[in-house]
Amino acid sequence: MGIVNVTPDSFSDGGRWLEHGAAIRQGLALVEEGADVLDVGGESTRPGAAPVPEDEELRRVLPVVRALAADAGVPVSIDTTKVSVAAAAIDAGASIVNDVDAGRHDDAMLATVAGAGVGYVVMHMLGTPRTMQVDPRYDDVVREVGDFLVERLDAARAAGIEEGALVADPGIGFGKTLDHNLELLTGLPELAARLDVPLLVGTSRKGFIGKLLGGASVDDREEGTLATVVWAFDRGAAIVRVHEVRAAARAARFLATLRAATPRGVAA
Repeated sequence: MGIVNVTPDSFSDGGRWLEHGAAIRQGLALVEEGADVLDVGGESTRPGAAPVPEDEELRRVLPVVRALAADAGVPVSIDTTKVSVAAAAIDAGASIVNDVDAGRHDDAMLATVAGAGVGYVVMHMLGTPRTMQVDPRYDDVVREVGDFLVERLDAARAAGIEEGALVADPGIGFGKTLDHNLELLTGLPELAARLDVPLLVGTSRKGFIGKLLGGASVDDREEGTLATVVWAFDRGAAIVRVHEVRAAARAARFLATLRAATPRGVAA
């Protein structure tokens, strides 16, 4: 899943793709690099981010979603918590809603997704982007994140969202300390088995990687990101959400080759 942030304040690439033409070109470039799906967002969810008015979020994302849905040749996801933005993006061609609030922000979100028959990603977040990193605490982060995702997946099913349309995201970095993130990455096999839907993992360039790399800047975290990509795929993730697609896509293909190898070499 290639990230297309149409925002001025995303933690990694804020402002780089704010102009519609630039965002569209970036999305098409990510497909050339191997993206299987594009995730377009118009509201930053970095720690401390302020909410964006509905009309501004719509202005940012709709032309980009429309163009990429028509020309990219891969599914387009809309990254939003607002039902009005999700509905408009679906009308513009989006076939997935990636909801970091898992349907809690707007009671109509689940029904809207169900009625449209599109895919839906439920993610765990503690609090809101503005508050999520203020002293996050868990007794057992893997169990508690799993409990939350089970509850939200059940709510999505109850609203009529088809089983095959559901994806779960443990929300690495969304209300978690470095240790919490590492526990979740270690616990991915448990989560994948418990949730019984495809698991999406988003670690790309996040702060805990910078800490583990000795204080590396946002633009100097690709090796750490790639390590977590391989780790996640090897422990049950079906999708990774990344800024730098080429390396992740190549690593995924290489890992698939290794899995298919036999004592006599690469399988035919």
